[in-house]
Amino acid sequence: MSAASGQPPLWSAIDNIRSQVYSRKIMTAAKKMRIAVMGAGAVGGYFGARLATAGNEVAFIARGKHLEEMRKGGLKVKSLHGDFQIRSLFTSEPKEIGPVDLVLFCVKSYSTEGAAEELAPLVGKETIILSLQNGVDNSDKIARIWGKSRALAGVVYIAAQVLTPGTIRHSAGGRIVFGELDGEMSGTSQRVHQLFAAAQVPCAISTEIRKVMWGKLVWNAPFCAIACLARATAQEIVESDALKKLAIDCMEEVRQAAECQGIGLGPEVIEEALKLSRGLGDFKPSMLQDLEAGKPLEHEAFNGIVVKLLRQAGKAAPVNGILYAALKFLDQKNRGVKTG
Repeated sequence: MSAASGQPPLWSAIDNIRSQVYSRKIMTAAKKMRIAVMGAGAVGGYFGARLATAGNEVAFIARGKHLEEMRKGGLKVKSLHGDFQIRSLFTSEPKEIGPVDLVLFCVKSYSTEGAAEELAPLVGKETIILSLQNGVDNSDKIARIWGKSRALAGVVYIAAQVLTPGTIRHSAGGRIVFGELDGEMSGTSQRVHQLFAAAQVPCAISTEIRKVMWGKLVWNAPFCAIACLARATAQEIVESDALKKLAIDCMEEVRQAAECQGIGLGPEVIEEALKLSRGLGDFKPSMLQDLEAGKPLEHEAFNGIVVKLLRQAGKAAPVNGILYAALKFLDQKNRGVKTG
């Protein structure tokens, strides 16, 4: 079984996904599960579809045009590993699914608490809830509602987007690192690991999942924010001296905020983030995709949390403070909220 005891290099598996080897023993040992995907967008749709192709019973909760198209023609995935299509139960109502073994919780961070409350029809005696969201505190919110023993925190390293309603494009990555909030490695984690491994999804269990989540925030906080404000790709940001300096200053504040939570991130995470971004080509970060689609933004989870924690510690967060204020304005504009 693969396990990670610390923070893996950011998106370290993007260039070697095809080299992953899965033993026949693991693939045959994994028990088939009933799974519900709460939030069947790019991330939830992709990983849910992978689990469905491995013979699991997977239902997808979505809404709007995306749901309508999936009901008509199934979920289509255009992947660098080969295109495929699945047909399944696509619904907006958890009660149409009933209790499941596993919930892939993939809603945007600003919807966490509301969506978690809606899980009741899906939760049985032994249901596991795996958060595959951006941010560092979503699993804690889920745990407060459903209990820490049910909640797993996950970090995804993937470039994917809803290309058109009913169709997901997967262009890079596809790896999951997850773990239990208390740092243990129980049978629950091992069963989920076996499930993904049998579906040929690269995955690892971490006993320091909080550190892993903060490690990803080191990338998300600067690159998602600057991408929105400058309408730039990650590669364009690192190729601009001014924008790269802004990103580095933002990442330093994220490191300080993590330290306030007892999470030590070495300076090497900054170079890892820059190196990752140089190789992403024209990939648009998720928050820029949301901005262009007129959707709400995740600025609270990316930059607001940094500002909040540093201020609580009596420290300044000048870069994240400015990014947060600008993104809040854009978010309100997107939502049609009058700004004053």
